[in-house]
Amino acid sequence: MVVVVIIGFLAALAIPAFQKVRVASQDKAVLNNMRLLAAAADQYFTEKGTNTVVFTVLVASTGYVKSFTVVAGETYPVNYTAAAPIIVSGIAGARTLTYGN
Repeated sequence: MVVVVIIGFLAALAIPAFQKVRVASQDKAVLNNMRLLAAAADQYFTEKGTNTVVFTVLVASTGYVKSFTVVAGETYPVNYTAAAPIIVSGIAGARTLTYGN
């Protein structure tokens, strides 16, 4: 009986710690995606001499980003503008991250 109580206590301590690690890893993966999109957009702006680009031009088999994975059900912007921050919302249904200015 004592062993069951100890295991329950340890589980109660471990579960919140695992959730924090999961949230942090999701945020880091989304931030890496945002950096990748920002770099691709900057390259596009430099090559084409424009100030805006759409997501489907950046991420495609013939685009600047060949492979792109959504990490936690987040929503990426459709349009990217030079010198504007990238705002990704809906990370795990609740969080929002901003990259850039």
